[in-house]
Amino acid sequence: MTETSTERDDEHEARSADRKGGPGHTVLLAVALAVPVTKVAYTVGGGAAARDVFIGMEPANWPDVLIGMILTDPLLASVLAVVVSRLVFALFAARGAVPVRGGFLRALRRVALTVVAPAAMGVVIAGFFGPWWGLGTALAAYALRKGVVVEYRTGRRRHRSHPDRRTPSGSAEDGHGYEPSPALRRLAALEQWVALLLTAVALPVLFFAAALDGRAWTSIVRCQVTAGTHTESNRLIELGRKGNGVVGWNLDTHEITNGDACTGEASLYVREPWWRR
Repeated sequence: MTETSTERDDEHEARSADRKGGPGHTVLLAVALAVPVTKVAYTVGGGAAARDVFIGMEPANWPDVLIGMILTDPLLASVLAVVVSRLVFALFAARGAVPVRGGFLRALRRVALTVVAPAAMGVVIAGFFGPWWGLGTALAAYALRKGVVVEYRTGRRRHRSHPDRRTPSGSAEDGHGYEPSPALRRLAALEQWVALLLTAVALPVLFFAAALDGRAWTSIVRCQVTAGTHTESNRLIELGRKGNGVVGWNLDTHEITNGDACTGEASLYVREPWWRR
């Protein structure tokens, strides 16, 4: 059965979206720009305080805000790992990195490409948050990648190297007659919706929830702060280290200060979460 023009348009649109990174590309870029500013502004009170913090951090250290948020929130870290794993895999699949035809060596390559990155993501998450978080992340990342493989093998999407070669589903060009079960086809279609919801809804919500939770994005330390001849103990959000001391945002005097003889504090909470105010 030949493809209709609508099917060809849908396939071209899907393949083009994969090559450009899909909605994940736009969402991750927007998050990388907006979330650090939101996190710092809410935590320290916004306005001049936020400007002072960013200047004190220096522009090269701005990614530390995102990294700190990710390393203190297991759910956010896990969803981000799954989205990035799927996004990268779809990008390379659209460029022909994933074999669609049969044969033992091609099947082995597909398995390796599908499994290795989710396993690596799982190991990373497990290292920070424990084995159960790591296992869940690895399985979720694998499931979404498997859906991409099924779509390319069935011909619902084609590689960049064959954008105009239209072949009937089930032909030798289309995976040597590979026909997944109806259940697997439904799961592949479900994967598209799950990936979209995770990328466009869950990830931004989790990022902004973490930005407004009232916790610092880095260590809070208690230091001896000297002003003139007077020395007192203050809590600082650590922005950097200089010599034996700390440069940080002083939560007691609301300014950038240098502290010495610092000790870490267990709690990262600076203020009430936004939704409890």
